[in-house]
Amino acid sequence: MEHVILQTPENDATPFLAPEAFWSIFHHGTALVNGVRLHYVEGGEGSPILLLPGWPQSWYAWRYVMPALVQAGRRVIALDPRGMGDSERPLSGYDMQTVASEVHGLVEALGLLADGPMDVVGHDIGAWIGYAYAAGWPAYVKRLAVFDSALPGVTPLLANGIPSEEANMKTWHFAFNRLPDLPEILLKGREREFLTWLFNVKSVHNWAIGAADLDEYVRVNAAPGALRAALSYYRHQFSQQGLAESRQRAERKLGIPVLAFGAQQGVGTMLIETMKLVADDVQGGVLNACGHYMPEEAPRTLAQLIIEFMNS
Repeated sequence: MEHVILQTPENDATPFLAPEAFWSIFHHGTALVNGVRLHYVEGGEGSPILLLPGWPQSWYAWRYVMPALVQAGRRVIALDPRGMGDSERPLSGYDMQTVASEVHGLVEALGLLADGPMDVVGHDIGAWIGYAYAAGWPAYVKRLAVFDSALPGVTPLLANGIPSEEANMKTWHFAFNRLPDLPEILLKGREREFLTWLFNVKSVHNWAIGAADLDEYVRVNAAPGALRAALSYYRHQFSQQGLAESRQRAERKLGIPVLAFGAQQGVGTMLIETMKLVADDVQGGVLNACGHYMPEEAPRTLAQLIIEFMNS
């Protein structure tokens, strides 16, 4: 299953459940891990599967995918890692070793390893975290699925100097988010305008993130310390120390099965090619007619890919 090209159906972003039905299945929870309060949303029964979101989002990005996984007989946990969503926002500790160790702490606190290793899924920064967790705690991750991301220090980005206009639209924030102070100065109080622009530019089906969804993302990104926390992921991962840590992590390849899909209007084949550098058993490809926000733009397709992969 190398470089599979899948087409996103027109009705893919139709929600599985109305909001009131969603909350009849799922519930909020918190756990104190290494002194940091982590928020998650959980529901269902069966073999557990952990979902990790990316920037500038939260567990909420998985809201359309989660019911389908529960229907497939899985216990679903969508986590806000430190600094995201409604989890705490410490001043430091946004390196992948620290964040992944907290993921493992949550996994242990919830008893998710009672029947052996568990499945992990990540999108965007969630893919960084999921990969770091699988690399650092290989005995506890059964399978890893990652969507539309690149791995700092591993993926060859901007190798040819100034990027094309198309590439610049997709990657400009890597440099911007690393700048000290300036992003906070420019974005504070303008979270709605910024997120509206970002979601429109990086998505194909921008209607998949509606007005109420934008309200939720504005809420979590406008919270005290939220901007600093989110940007800290980029500031560390693209620092010399962060890049060195990533390269060192990649020296030992993952031995577990990995699923990697990029979006046609996202990273494309870059993700599967990257994961082949760090894992021996990789399958995946590209999802056509889809932008970066795959869990919201193509939740039915993503859910089916995850279910089929996890059951294989």
